[in-house]
Amino acid sequence: MYLSAEVHTTRMFDSEARVLVILPRELLDRARALAGRATTSMKMPVSLQIVLRALIEEGLRRPGDAALLANVNRQAETVRRIRRDARRRSAAARSPRGPALRARRRSRS
Repeated sequence: MYLSAEVHTTRMFDSEARVLVILPRELLDRARALAGRATTSMKMPVSLQIVLRALIEEGLRRPGDAALLANVNRQAETVRRIRRDARRRSAAARSPRGPALRARRRSRS
């Protein structure tokens, strides 16, 4: 007789999504420290995931907050600059004579 082991998973939310977030180590360390302080003060385990979820939720409750919007703007500009620089490096690598020839051609026009 074959018995299958049924796996029952408990979900926290009715609708869940998994997300990969790449964070600076310093930011992650600060969130870990907050989780540690919360664990001590609440006398119960508080995971990094709980802290990150709470921070996101609290931030989304203040969509018009100037500091939050300034942070979003700074991060968006940083991503734009990184992508633009990567495109330029990629284009320069594909060019047979490199970026110097293109610069001379532009200056002659």
